[in-house]
Amino acid sequence: MKLQTVEYYIREVIISMIRNRWMGFASIGTVAVSLFILGVFFILVTNMTKMASSLESQIQISAYLNDALTEEGRNEVEKMIKDMRSVSSVEYVPKEKALEILQDRLGEQKKILDALGDSNPLPNAFTVTVKSAGDVKKTAAAVADLYGVEEVKYGQDVAANLFDLTHLIRVFGFLLMLLLTCATIFIISNTIRLTVFARRKEIAIMKYVGATDWFIRWPFILEGMFLGFIGGSISALALRSFYKAMLAKIASTLAFFPVVSQLPFINYVTVGIIVAGIFIGILGSTVSLKKFMEV
Repeated sequence: MKLQTVEYYIREVIISMIRNRWMGFASIGTVAVSLFILGVFFILVTNMTKMASSLESQIQISAYLNDALTEEGRNEVEKMIKDMRSVSSVEYVPKEKALEILQDRLGEQKKILDALGDSNPLPNAFTVTVKSAGDVKKTAAAVADLYGVEEVKYGQDVAANLFDLTHLIRVFGFLLMLLLTCATIFIISNTIRLTVFARRKEIAIMKYVGATDWFIRWPFILEGMFLGFIGGSISALALRSFYKAMLAKIASTLAFFPVVSQLPFINYVTVGIIVAGIFIGILGSTVSLKKFMEV
């Protein structure tokens, strides 16, 4: 591409931006707000997914044993569980220790256990940890089939409900982001359409004298790219500040809460938002040019 051609494109973009500055500001603002909301939803969904994965990885299987099971039988059950490929560790929890754990969890309300006297209704149990969260269900079923295992319980329902919520947020966020993207493309395409309409006669003359479609298109596409880039950059800066403030708030109130580290995650989000802004600008320009290029 010749230098003179590049200068012509840049000059046309500047003239068009000055001529339609208010619509340009509206386009930039729409892109910035839309991409900011899009980025916020992406950040929240990503962190909720991490939280769900973290909770699922901590799920343990509790295998309660029959009281009639002998020590030899218990050792045999423990050996069979350890031999399972999906199991990473097995811990034996006698009923006495289980009662102590229950008392600690009850705290000041542990006095309600005094009614039991010297009896201990809790069973002996194994606490089983699996290598992968996806192995919990099948491992629990395999352990439940072992001789001497009375009952098997695990917190899969909590994680499943959490993933259902994450899925709902992801779907809702996707639909909202799609709506905002369409609205942004509409605003930008109307901004470019005003410029194209004002220069429709000039475009027709350029086509008649032999100017190619791409020669005519490039100034408008560059204008759309510029509007999208500025809007995306503003949104990216706002998202960086938002995520930094969010992490600071979580660190001061919910330090145990699993979150995605600020770096390099926010850098990826920044690049993605700016690229999305440029793409939306190009798409909006292309949509607005389609009708007027048919001469």
